[in-house]
Amino acid sequence: MSAVATENNNENANDQTNGNDVYPLALLMDELKHDDISNRVEAMKKLDTIALALGPERTRDELIPFLTEVAQDDEDEVFAVLADELGNFVPYVGGPEHATILLPALEILASTEETLVRDKAVASLNNIACELSEQQILNDFIPLIEHLAGADWFSSKVSACGLFKSVIVRIKDDILRKNLLALYLQLVQDDTPMVKRAAAKNLPTLIDLLRQNPDLSNDVDWDFISNMFQKIINDSQDSVKFLAVDCLIAILKFFNTKNDDVHFKDLLTSAVKLSTDEAWRVRYMAADKFDTLASQFAGNNEYLTELLPPFLGLCEDNESDVRKAIANEIPGFAKLFKDHQPNVILTKILPAVQNLSMDENEIVRAALALKVTNLVELMSKEEAIENLLPILLNMLKDEFPDVRLNIIANLKVVNDVIGIDLLSDSLLPAITELANDINWRVRMAIIEYIPILAEHLGVQFFNQQLSDLCLSWLWDPVFSIREAAVKNLRRLTEIFGPEWCRNEIISRLLKSDSQLLENFIYRFTLLSALTALIPVVSEETVTEQILPFVKHLADDAVPNIRFNVAKSYAVIIEVLSSNKEQYDEVINGSILPSLKSLCDDSDVDVRYFSNQSLEKCNKLLNITN
Repeated sequence: MSAVATENNNENANDQTNGNDVYPLALLMDELKHDDISNRVEAMKKLDTIALALGPERTRDELIPFLTEVAQDDEDEVFAVLADELGNFVPYVGGPEHATILLPALEILASTEETLVRDKAVASLNNIACELSEQQILNDFIPLIEHLAGADWFSSKVSACGLFKSVIVRIKDDILRKNLLALYLQLVQDDTPMVKRAAAKNLPTLIDLLRQNPDLSNDVDWDFISNMFQKIINDSQDSVKFLAVDCLIAILKFFNTKNDDVHFKDLLTSAVKLSTDEAWRVRYMAADKFDTLASQFAGNNEYLTELLPPFLGLCEDNESDVRKAIANEIPGFAKLFKDHQPNVILTKILPAVQNLSMDENEIVRAALALKVTNLVELMSKEEAIENLLPILLNMLKDEFPDVRLNIIANLKVVNDVIGIDLLSDSLLPAITELANDINWRVRMAIIEYIPILAEHLGVQFFNQQLSDLCLSWLWDPVFSIREAAVKNLRRLTEIFGPEWCRNEIISRLLKSDSQLLENFIYRFTLLSALTALIPVVSEETVTEQILPFVKHLADDAVPNIRFNVAKSYAVIIEVLSSNKEQYDEVINGSILPSLKSLCDDSDVDVRYFSNQSLEKCNKLLNITN
């Protein structure tokens, strides 16, 4: 009798469990039909939970058909989440052998007009394609691509362009690959600019895949790709034509991998054509990638020489964006001439640099300043002093702060080759002017560069020329500057060492004008600076110089000062606790009594932070209450 009762109880428990599983599932399915879009979006984000509850078979039979219906009638926000989720759904439908059941819903989503939804659908389709077998690719995925590419509406064709990369190198049959490339060529020639742009944008990826699988491609493939490239470079739409630059680079890389330079003369002609195109967007793209483009012709002096006129033309372009882009490419392009035609750098490239350094547009000058110092590595010390140094000196006097900042930030290479002495006369006024700029963000930027300069210039130069400046920032009216100045002193100590800090920084800080310290902000800043230096100076410096000043402020009239003293005590104890026997008298006779006194302070904040610090100190010293 009891056995029967037990069995009945188990059955009831199982029914209850199944009911509990079905209820939240039914609730989520209802939410996918909810009127409120935010509910539907949240429900879509829980699709993996639904699928796990259903299991693979019911997911395939019930959930996926339902989602396919949803994909045809809902809002873009819901579609975007659905498209994203389906890309990770292969394990939930029973593995790769059942993955093709996901394709119909994603094909619908890939045909929507909303770009975000299409992009997510294409990404998910590419993820799924990686898990499909060759047979599934042939029977299901390629027909999907063909269907999208043959659709009437542009959105389907745009999505099709992004799917070829998943199958192009997995197809071993030459005829089938030829048919796919012919289909892609149709997309390149489509009447709609959006489709042509998508095809041109994805073409470099296809070429790179063929480059990585050189045994796979044949001459017929390259006839198609050549035709595609010619269609793109000769397109009437600027928004399509400028994408030819990336295509050209991909083609050049392919032939360089194969050590085949038969087509290079024609490809050079294309490079020159793009660099001198009448449309500024095309020239901009050529300028932006000029170093990468030119480096594909490295080793062929004749071809590199032919690229000089278009390069110089871009340096003098009417559009400031083009000049800005080419300014970033100058050192990389110049480097190609270093070994075989070094005179080109001095006679052709540096005059162009000189003109750009005086460009009417400050953004162009700032872009040049970021990279121009790298030219010093491409010439001898004497040549750099004679030809490049005057340009750098002039840019250090530029009226636009970003130009001066960018030069200063990249002086290391100049220092390595010609030394900093020749720049010092212009460098110091530039730094001083930036340090006193009316814009506090400019002052902040130069503070951040000071440690970099300190490493390059050395301690002697720093002590003579920049030390006073670094200390003056501690008294800046802007808190962020004072805070940055404190951090700056710590970084400088890490560079120059604790002994330097003791003699050059701490001793001078402790001699600060007493009238200045009547302002509590200055007392607070000085306390912050000394506290920040505690971990990077010697224990002797802490006990002999820093601690007396900190203890003196324990009786300060301002509560903010007193509770920061409590925080400083904790930092001091942390340093001294490693040798607590040696500093027992200092810790127990001076610091802890003062800290305990602050714990009884009249101000609630002082008591709070003091108790926190005391607790931390006790832990460090292994003192139990």
